[in-house]
Amino acid sequence: MIRQYELIERIRAYDPNADEPLINRAYVYAMIQHGNQVRASGDPYFSHPLEVAGLLADIRLDSASIITALLHDTVEDTDATLADIRRMFGSEVARLVDGVTKLSRIESRSAHTRQAENLRKLVLAMSEDIRVLLVKLADRLHNMRTLHFISGEDKKRRIAAETLDIYVPLAERIGMQDWKEDLEDRAFAVLQPGARANIVQRLELLDREGGSQVGGIIATLIRTLEQASLETEVTGRRKRPHSIWTKMQRKDVSLEQVSDIMAFRVVVASAMQCYEALGHLHAAFRAVPEQFKDYISNPKENGYRSLHTVLIGPDGHRIEVQIRSHEMHEFAENGAAAHWLYKQEGGGKDGRQYKWVQQFLDILENASSPEEFLSHTKMQLFPDQVFCFTPKGDLKALPAGATLVDFAYEIHSEVGDRCIGGRVNGRQVPLRTELSNGDRVEIATANSLRVTPEWDRFVVTGKARAHIRRHTRLQRREEFIKLGRQLLDTEMRDAGHAWRERQLVAPAADRALDSPESLLAAIGDGRITAREVVRALYPEAPLDADSETVVSIERARRRRGDRPGPLLIRGLIPGLATHFARCCHPIPGDRIVGIITTGKGVTVHTDECLTLESFSHTPERWIELDWDDEPGRDRPGHVGRIRLTAANKPGTLAHVASLIAGCQANISNLKFVNRQTDFFDILIDVEVNDTRHLSDIMAALSARPEIASVKRAKR
Repeated sequence: MIRQYELIERIRAYDPNADEPLINRAYVYAMIQHGNQVRASGDPYFSHPLEVAGLLADIRLDSASIITALLHDTVEDTDATLADIRRMFGSEVARLVDGVTKLSRIESRSAHTRQAENLRKLVLAMSEDIRVLLVKLADRLHNMRTLHFISGEDKKRRIAAETLDIYVPLAERIGMQDWKEDLEDRAFAVLQPGARANIVQRLELLDREGGSQVGGIIATLIRTLEQASLETEVTGRRKRPHSIWTKMQRKDVSLEQVSDIMAFRVVVASAMQCYEALGHLHAAFRAVPEQFKDYISNPKENGYRSLHTVLIGPDGHRIEVQIRSHEMHEFAENGAAAHWLYKQEGGGKDGRQYKWVQQFLDILENASSPEEFLSHTKMQLFPDQVFCFTPKGDLKALPAGATLVDFAYEIHSEVGDRCIGGRVNGRQVPLRTELSNGDRVEIATANSLRVTPEWDRFVVTGKARAHIRRHTRLQRREEFIKLGRQLLDTEMRDAGHAWRERQLVAPAADRALDSPESLLAAIGDGRITAREVVRALYPEAPLDADSETVVSIERARRRRGDRPGPLLIRGLIPGLATHFARCCHPIPGDRIVGIITTGKGVTVHTDECLTLESFSHTPERWIELDWDDEPGRDRPGHVGRIRLTAANKPGTLAHVASLIAGCQANISNLKFVNRQTDFFDILIDVEVNDTRHLSDIMAALSARPEIASVKRAKR
């Protein structure tokens, strides 16, 4: 355990103006408050905040951060209060301690909710002061270093998984490379102990067999650069097990095939000399194609700058070389923390100045729940990136796999909401197009919102997904309100009542809903039936069963009689959330019935669909539907499913495709369900106008001699 004078000496070594009396007071106060508390290791509990303070001193943080580290568990685990902290150590320290304490309290909740709330609180706290994140990272690092003392394996795995998912990417974003590698390797040891043990064993063998090779490679690199009159510092270090494991997984190779296990670092005086050193090394050694990365002209999002290249070095060994200036090296080693906090007078502490923190705040604002925020933010934390340019030359960093829609939201949320298309390197491309490094991207926008739920299927950034889902929720709510109003209006009319929306205030309040519109939306998405609301408003006047708009399974399968026209989902309510069931693939011409599905709107089935049996006990969810039978109306795009048995010989599928195309139809999907030497069975999804169109296609197929049978598939 660090002694009091040792901590002070370490702080004064980089900050002669540190508030030594206040630090000493915090040291004594925390030690007294924690008293006889002990950790799982059996050590005095005070050893933990002291070690956290030591970690922050290693990266040269200011006095307030060191004091916060010493006090960060006092409010949570002792009888100390924030008022006490504020009175004894000032408002700045109290605010920092409060930020870290709120995060620690959340960690005691259930796994998923706790993690989501934890990250949400962390984003809010670090947006106010980035030092909260630094203290939290140091706290997590020391906890990971002592994780082996915890007895419960499930708890250890939960903490390790959370560390790998959240704290490792955050450490990388803030430039704390050493902390990041330490955290991920310790989490790796808990989550994949066997894999890590194998890698460590292999690395130890390589050390015994080729330890002298490292010194030889360093000497060769120094000699090559000295001949070019460059003063350099060259060091070599072995990659950590998790880094090696990640490369094995990414490239799908074995440990023996990972050749660049050692990384060599070349430090020169300036950025210009970095490129000069790169030129001399590429002239002296063969460079591995497509293994060069320029993080000087295109820095990482956390500010990291360096040149990375892979060379075929002495004796044919493949070696990775990083070239950077002294300033870049200091940043890479210690993160931005020291520069932000103790070198910038009064600045650098507001987390909102960092773009990635602002992105998280934007996700938080648009997410509907802490859990949704967690999933979107995890996507945003993915480290793999592509760098693209706007038409003005501004650089945008995006996760690998990002599309034009992700790029549009990266520019601005309004650009994303209104984007209708785009060009990549001057060529018009679909919005789902994945971007590559160096692409020049131009986004076309409309004057109104153009967000569609389809975008959610291909975007990868948390910011884009949060905005899309927010708009989708709002659009779907409007659809449900329209459907709910239509259902209630029909039910009221059949019961002989007129109604006004203000009448719904009381029924909405009785069901803990905040407005009549919320009640209508609940009717529309199936959570409440229109009949319930009518009975709530007119309990003394029961409805006539003959006028019910809900139907039983028998009524749904009966032909229509003289009753009023059916509820036309298509046409009456444009844009309504309507889905065609994949179990029966209804198409115009089929007799159909609608099932209100919570959260999805209306799902349309054929009235002979076997799936309807499962809804026989909930007739209130049924709606009679019909097709819009305007004469001559063309209805392309409906999917009919055919089951076909045909001879297994060359050309059969070609004839099938040609016949379907000749009938002016398109195959949307094809699946083999049985294949033997003589015959095969396939399911074909065909886009048709109606049942007559599908029948014509089936008749044409049946006429072919190589086709044994054709029938419409029920599932």
